[in-house]
Amino acid sequence: MDAPRTPFAGARFVDPVVLARIGNLELVARSVVDGFINGLHRAPYFGASVDFAEHRGYVPGDDIRRIDWRVFARTDRFYVKEYEADSNSNFSVLLDMSASMNFGSRGITKFEYARILAGCLTHLVHRQRDRVGLVAFDTGIVEHVPPSAKHMEVVLHVLDRLKPTKAGSLREPLRRLAEHFGRRGVVVIISDLYDDPDVVAEAIAPLRFRGNDVIVFHVLDPAEVEFTFADASSFEDAESGVQIPVVPDALRAEYRSLVQAHIDALTRRFSETRVDYMFLDTSKPIDFALFGYLTTRARMLRTRQ
Repeated sequence: MDAPRTPFAGARFVDPVVLARIGNLELVARSVVDGFINGLHRAPYFGASVDFAEHRGYVPGDDIRRIDWRVFARTDRFYVKEYEADSNSNFSVLLDMSASMNFGSRGITKFEYARILAGCLTHLVHRQRDRVGLVAFDTGIVEHVPPSAKHMEVVLHVLDRLKPTKAGSLREPLRRLAEHFGRRGVVVIISDLYDDPDVVAEAIAPLRFRGNDVIVFHVLDPAEVEFTFADASSFEDAESGVQIPVVPDALRAEYRSLVQAHIDALTRRFSETRVDYMFLDTSKPIDFALFGYLTTRARMLRTRQ
């Protein structure tokens, strides 16, 4: 298997399947984010979305390039620079926990991947001193943790016990949620987006129209993208239970074309409403999504200035 192409130098890429087996979401989030931040420190991208916040004493293992030598000249002691986001804000993850998210072909389900991603994103922005929150939804709102500087542990605890069991939809829960996001913030939606692109875009649009910066992570399993199944069999809809006999070889090309058309349509619709969209399959390291988030966040901050 080829090594993944790294979007930044010094990154530590860990297979999401391995992360899922660890089980301790707090440990996973802290480990992934710390490795990711260390990678950014060694990359030219570091500083694109963060500004100086304060000094702290140097400890073994810190990047010596972050030592403030002017302070050393005055005090004869080593201090390193700490950074934070250009502006603190409310940050909320909206996590799809519909039954279709339970699918997985390679040792990790879409929901496990989405849960790890949500935990890592939350930990990342918490380190940037943003206020973090979480909403889990299927056909309705299942859990709601309002954004707060003190809710990091609460978010991880809720994520750890969520289990998707029901059919889901975007329209109704997101319509209701738009009313709760009156204060401008960053809203991240993680979903497999199993709905018509027009319906998806219309469901998400009210969040954007209320002044929020919206980022959508579209998560699919590689088998859903490539349709790698070989044997003729019955395929069951994860939410309706309906079974359909399928001969994969006869449908593979058409299926792949339809999936790509779906992704292209989502890309167009989100572009029209200024919603940032990132497609991921569950073989992609979480680092890719974190870097995508920081890149998007940096662009958001520049457009406000």
